[in-house]
Amino acid sequence: MTDQIILVDENDKEIGHEEKMCVHEKGLLHRAFSILVFNSKNEILLQQRAKSKYHCGGLWSNTCCSHPRKSEMLEDSIHRRLNEEMGFDCKLTKVANFVYKVKFDNGLTEHEFLHVFVGKFDGKCSPNPEEADNCKWVSQEELRKDIEKNPENYTYWFKLILEKLHHPIHPIQP
Repeated sequence: MTDQIILVDENDKEIGHEEKMCVHEKGLLHRAFSILVFNSKNEILLQQRAKSKYHCGGLWSNTCCSHPRKSEMLEDSIHRRLNEEMGFDCKLTKVANFVYKVKFDNGLTEHEFLHVFVGKFDGKCSPNPEEADNCKWVSQEELRKDIEKNPENYTYWFKLILEKLHHPIHPIQP
């Protein structure tokens, strides 16, 4: 992996760039985003991260998450990655941002200044097999119950997003 991602301070001010795996090995604070897409039934589109991912493989998570590349605007990266990961794009609206840090069993650390976006889409997704093994639409009530029963099946940041956005989430109307 040679992608350079953006290092930031606690105010999301860019302070440099570094190779993605190095950032996660050292636990450096970096810019990231997570996208939650809803359909007209207010169901959320989840992705099951590919088992081959460098961390959290096989876990269920929000529709899309990634990092802007060096010299890439956040607005451009959210649409690029949604299309690359899930095979579609839609209007996205920023609803939150926060910093979190979590160390994984494999020694890697996510330390992100996370920008959270929501969108609305009623079409079909075509997940990229390098990014996601599966995807599904799920009601927020069903999701809440399953997270309570099986929290280990979901990514740390996805559970944190739901908590910070006071689940259930009401998507922004386009």
